[in-house]
Amino acid sequence: MELLIPWSHSLKDRRSAVRGLKERLRSRFNASVAEVGYQDKWQRATLAVCVVDNDRHRLEATMGRVRQLAEEAHDLQVADMRQEWL
Repeated sequence: MELLIPWSHSLKDRRSAVRGLKERLRSRFNASVAEVGYQDKWQRATLAVCVVDNDRHRLEATMGRVRQLAEEAHDLQVADMRQEWL
């Protein structure tokens, strides 16, 4: 998921916003979350979110809730979200 943090004026601001979302995703969905891109940009970030389950319908529902949680965050915006199923 690609994120925009338009209010950020430093890497510290950006890290604060991204850290909050990562923690919420980990705790609410038991997901693995890693920052995988734009580590040196003040107003952008890319997160990889991984959820494992043996039921694809449950995974799709969980990923829908992941997207909703990210879109409801007041301190950042979701610019793009792509999914891969393995």
